[in-house]
Amino acid sequence: MFLLTRLLDTVKLLAVMNIVKRIYCRTFQTAFRIAIPLLPYRKPEILSSLKDLPALFNEKGIRSVLLVTDGSIRGLGITKPLEDLLAEKGIKVSVYDKTVANPTTDNVEEARTMYLNEGCEAIIGFGGGSSIDAAKAVGARIAYPRKPLSKMEGILKVLRRIPLLIAVPTTAGTGSETTLASVIVDSKTRHKYPINSFPLIPRYAVLDPETTKSLPASITASTGLDALTHAVEAFIGRSTTKETREEAIEAVSLIFRFLPRAYRNGSDMEARRGMLRAAYLAGAAFTKSYVGYVHAVAHSLGGKYNTPHGLANAVLLPYILEYYGESAEKKLAILADAAGITGNSNKDKAESFIIAIRKMEQDMKIPAELPEIKDEDIEELAAYADKEANPLYPVPMLMDRDELKIFYRMVESKSQRKSETA
Repeated sequence: MFLLTRLLDTVKLLAVMNIVKRIYCRTFQTAFRIAIPLLPYRKPEILSSLKDLPALFNEKGIRSVLLVTDGSIRGLGITKPLEDLLAEKGIKVSVYDKTVANPTTDNVEEARTMYLNEGCEAIIGFGGGSSIDAAKAVGARIAYPRKPLSKMEGILKVLRRIPLLIAVPTTAGTGSETTLASVIVDSKTRHKYPINSFPLIPRYAVLDPETTKSLPASITASTGLDALTHAVEAFIGRSTTKETREEAIEAVSLIFRFLPRAYRNGSDMEARRGMLRAAYLAGAAFTKSYVGYVHAVAHSLGGKYNTPHGLANAVLLPYILEYYGESAEKKLAILADAAGITGNSNKDKAESFIIAIRKMEQDMKIPAELPEIKDEDIEELAAYADKEANPLYPVPMLMDRDELKIFYRMVESKSQRKSETA
């Protein structure tokens, strides 16, 4: 009887703690929503071609720049036109091309050392979200030479102005060219540091479809679905503004129109340009309105297994949207309208929207599982996701660590699930 009483007391205590946590999360999110008009959000100035950069650097008196990219991008010769162009104009280019998917603290420190040794005066993040995120973190470390990245994790930890930062996205997905976020993996612990501070927003974004022309179909697909995740999570959250709602709706419309075309034909410049605009709009939307549990779970997988972020988002998105149920139904119906999907009710439209996402993913050969997930890691992964998302992300429906575990099990391989139940 005594043990039963203690057990009941413990259950009651946990229930009270859970209620308190949920109240805290919603209060925190409400405070941020109220503060949105007071915060120094800005958008980068858009340049339509790499050819615009020499004039920009000459105007600002910059003669030496650090270009942060990855080995694949440089190996394909995608950075060469810019390197040659800047050299012709007498602008020295130092290239750091060792950035990895899910960039690490080692990447940042190596690139920072190059910036300082070569006397650079500006930074170009050239590539996908990894290169642009690494470039942002390099800028943060230059602004704070005595402050490690681990101390910049979270919100508004970087307040000083960083060197002039230009983002050149070669994928239409991450939206990193518009955001205040940089996500870096600790090289030792493999923990991901989401760093969110206004000085990290690039001053300029070069949206040149030529830089995305040679992108493989598989990367076109996963990064395009990454942009879709940004737009959807920003829209269905509880901290939207009129502007972010309009941006998210337009992004969803563009993605459903142009992503299948860009996937089928990488030389379709109208589709490539449309997807760059979609990624930019989605990035602008989630910069103010934040993302949700899809991102929190995906970040934990990137930190633990180096799972490509866009792929993780793509795999997780339909599962989590389905789980939200009625809490996201009305807003998903609006996005269904934007995507040209019809239905007799909000519920019909929301369900059809999720089905359409799954169909698009199947057509583009996005897997339904992530086989790297190990059951013994799920407790740790869910803890990271819970810590990242709560209280910051204004999700339609709050979930705790135990609920988040569900999604890892949904997308782990069938063979892994069978071995657990055997």
